[in-house]
Amino acid sequence: MNVLVLGAGQLARMMCLAGTPVGFNVCAFDVRSNKVVHPITLTSVHDNLASAIEHVDVITAEFEHIPSDILKICSDSGKFLPASQAIKAGGDRRIEKALLESANAANAKFHVIQDRQDFDKAISIIGLPLVLKSALEGYDGKGQWRLKSQQQADDVWQDIQTFLAESRPEQGIVSEQFVQFDREVSLIGARNARGEIQYYPLAENVHVDGVLSLSLVTKVEPALQQQAEDMFARIANELDYIGVLAIEFFDVNGTLLVNEIAPRVHNSGHWSQQGADTCQFENHLRAVCNKPLGNANLIRPTAMINILGEDQLPEALLQIPSLHIHWYGKDKRAGRKMGHINVCGESEQQLTQRLQQIAKLLDISKFPALERYL
Repeated sequence: MNVLVLGAGQLARMMCLAGTPVGFNVCAFDVRSNKVVHPITLTSVHDNLASAIEHVDVITAEFEHIPSDILKICSDSGKFLPASQAIKAGGDRRIEKALLESANAANAKFHVIQDRQDFDKAISIIGLPLVLKSALEGYDGKGQWRLKSQQQADDVWQDIQTFLAESRPEQGIVSEQFVQFDREVSLIGARNARGEIQYYPLAENVHVDGVLSLSLVTKVEPALQQQAEDMFARIANELDYIGVLAIEFFDVNGTLLVNEIAPRVHNSGHWSQQGADTCQFENHLRAVCNKPLGNANLIRPTAMINILGEDQLPEALLQIPSLHIHWYGKDKRAGRKMGHINVCGESEQQLTQRLQQIAKLLDISKFPALERYL
């Protein structure tokens, strides 16, 4: 089957790499250049978007912030999956919060802010401390503020007011109760049009400065896994979702609260390339093409390490068994996601030993989440 991915970044690239051996032909629409390209070579493969839409069987997306005109064209074709409402929920925290409430998925108490009156009301209703996030386009720690005391209120509001003035008119702010959590975890799941769902095991995620640095998947805690799967099913069914959906959670003393959703393959699921029976990229293609889903079980303990702003790694890493480096073919830029490392072990102990080896070979200042393994 022929699949068009909106977005021509690393996620489209990995969908192509996973899909080609099993018969999915993937092309990508680069929203910056308005060109339809091969996701790996980036050479043009169709004259324009209209031509690509005509020739493919399915259209999907690698990111949420799709220009509204492009999203409408693709949705109107009847080929776009998941539905545009899911993409909008992933790209607008106001819609996302409404979805979570409708699906009865536990999440932090919140209040939508558009002006100073709303800001003061949020403080009154929710209490301090507060986390404030841009409704649109905030990611990797950007477009976020933390209000710890009433004394900070005027300064934080001034920053937000400046931000809103410089943003597009439809921008807004969502204030959330600050959640004192034990750790952050995420669940990747795939659902096809037949309603079949495959759940990947929960990944424990370590963020540094708001950016994912490490994902670790080892033993599965049945009660926590069941909580996550129940909420996934409610959200996916509410949206009649088709494809891979990622849900990030706060783990608060064994109770999960949804932090956010991502209607696409996700960074915290990259471990599945080496650690699962079927990786998230192949299962997304299977789902949107309405094929039977592949088994998502963990086959061995696995960790994923993001490579940020670096285009070279020590060659000695390749001597570590069950280690795989995935480069994205990007130009080097500070903080940019350049690739990732997947490493596996036959046991949790062996995986820990290999992570210790990796930590000794890398510059910890550039891979801070690995400091725990020194």
